[in-house]
Amino acid sequence: MIAIKNNNNEINDQKIIDQIRCLGIDMINEAGSGHPGIVLSAAPLIYMLYAKHMNISIENPNFFNRDRFVMSCGHGSALLYATLHMAGFNIELEDLKKFRKIDSITPGHPEYGLTPGVDMTTGPLGQGIASAVGMAMGEAHLKALFNKNDNIIDFYTYVLCGDGDLMEGISYEALSLAGTLKLKKLIVLYDSNNVSLDGKTSLTFTEDIEKRFTSMGWDYHLIDSDNNLEEINNAINLAKTSDKPSLIEVKTVIGKYSKLQGTNLVHGTPLDLEDISMIKKKLGFRDIPFLVTSDTMEDMQYLINKRCNNIVEEFNQKVENLPFELKDKLKHFLNKDYYIDFSKLDFEMPLNNSELLRESSSKVLASLVLGNDTLFGGSADLFMACKNYVKDGGDFSKDNYLGKNIYFGVREHAMGAILNGLALLGFRPYGSTFLSFSDYLRPSLRLSALMNLPVTYIFTHDSITVGEDGPTHQAVEQLTSLRAIPNVEVYRPADANEVIGVYKSIFEHKTPSIISLSRNKLDVLENTKISEVSKGAYVVVDYEAKLDGVLLATGEELHQAIELSKRLLNKGLHLRVVSVPCLSKFLKNDSKYQEEVIPLGIKKIALEAGSSLSWNKIIFQDKYILSIEEFGYSGNYKDVLKKFSFDIESLEKRIENLLK
Repeated sequence: MIAIKNNNNEINDQKIIDQIRCLGIDMINEAGSGHPGIVLSAAPLIYMLYAKHMNISIENPNFFNRDRFVMSCGHGSALLYATLHMAGFNIELEDLKKFRKIDSITPGHPEYGLTPGVDMTTGPLGQGIASAVGMAMGEAHLKALFNKNDNIIDFYTYVLCGDGDLMEGISYEALSLAGTLKLKKLIVLYDSNNVSLDGKTSLTFTEDIEKRFTSMGWDYHLIDSDNNLEEINNAINLAKTSDKPSLIEVKTVIGKYSKLQGTNLVHGTPLDLEDISMIKKKLGFRDIPFLVTSDTMEDMQYLINKRCNNIVEEFNQKVENLPFELKDKLKHFLNKDYYIDFSKLDFEMPLNNSELLRESSSKVLASLVLGNDTLFGGSADLFMACKNYVKDGGDFSKDNYLGKNIYFGVREHAMGAILNGLALLGFRPYGSTFLSFSDYLRPSLRLSALMNLPVTYIFTHDSITVGEDGPTHQAVEQLTSLRAIPNVEVYRPADANEVIGVYKSIFEHKTPSIISLSRNKLDVLENTKISEVSKGAYVVVDYEAKLDGVLLATGEELHQAIELSKRLLNKGLHLRVVSVPCLSKFLKNDSKYQEEVIPLGIKKIALEAGSSLSWNKIIFQDKYILSIEEFGYSGNYKDVLKKFSFDIESLEKRIENLLK
């Protein structure tokens, strides 16, 4: 496949592809670690995308209407960085030489926000392809929002994946939903080489890929060799005309041209110098590390610039021609300001002063979502239980991409990854499930934190007081393990006031956040304060007399703590009660505020119906942490509490003994 430049010089696609290969294996050799197999096998695939198809801006890599590329097989980062360098992104040869070195912009796996041209952090297999579904969903929703009289939003999401991506369960979850939603702007190139890290895929992965994808509502194309550049090009063009998402399977040879080609030995181990020299000789390149011939780089950039020269200016002009209201709304996405106008919250406190916190959460969302285009989300088949369905928001579907409610189905892991994809486009997405099922989406949540994305996870049914559903549904260890993830704020509000305060705090920041909600109806407490939640902890009950102790509690247990304080007061014990809706935020306060809330020299007791481990930063003796350290039981929640000595009467005796 030969292209002609304006000066009648031919562009040799194969030579550029081989130049990318050489750069990639040089990077891995210099680093002493990496994955040469995919560099040698998949170079034609990534080259065809960047040189022939993707609408991108080299000068403005974050241009909003660009095509997105997700390197789902993130271990192929050397291939991506070499391609981006050849394309002209601000990645110099010196950066390639620092591959996998500390503080470089070319880390071992692609990292969003660090390297120009990298659209997502990838590495855990399956995550990239699943988040790409979120990007495609976001594109469809944005198009429905803004393409009134002109085709302003119009981009593809391309993915490069391998066998490992398709083995991971998260990919099946997300790809199944993509087919149901007919996300036609999603195109996946599959580097199909029949080898994984441990050996031939015949040991583990023998399903019929064509039948799998067509059964999910995808178009399928098979290219029998990576040498067939014309066929790859034609398949991508056909995929662009489809009304479905498309998978293009390209049969490749892992580690092509290496003496180890076709084996798992070339997957994740650097090649020896003799092998590198032999490969370069086969490809017609001199054996000089990081040698780039000027014609290959110029030719690749020529192909990109010829296609993409005016796309930024054309998009900006279309934006300027929008009616003022639409232009103003679109700028929230263009600037990624994630702004939510909380002053427009319309919230009526319950008439009987008691409410399910899930209902309180629902009222906040119902008040804000319809007036904010960036708020967009759904549930993993638990709208009825988690109560985050937005009435009048419409359902997001293949027939209504304008809908605000996403039915993820029973796909918690895919939901988390899809939320990341949406956040990468400028949405403030949210998703809900039970707290005990947060374990299903933990890898996606971890990537939310790594990429610093403003994703809100709404977890309900958050303790042993779920009751009759039993230990499988009763969260015990989840709060502690979620609090251990860096850059995630975990909130556990106690009543409707604190629910409002939690959302206000979440929407004031851009970090991923979790709101953990009780299953049960709870009174609106007299001394809880919306404005204090953002501090992480504050005093709700206090006495002028000398304190005998401080009782710290979260969520549902704050109600117990207040009742216990009243009971113990009758026994002459003065217990300050502190609400701790967000432990991590409290610990970020200066020592002066922390000591105002929890005075030095006073006994501290924590009360939470879950694992104790996250409280050890405040309380150093385990006996002063009243917690649950084993799985629960099926039964009425009051009986479950009594079984664990977590009912009011038992807690009163335990605390009294601690203070005496």
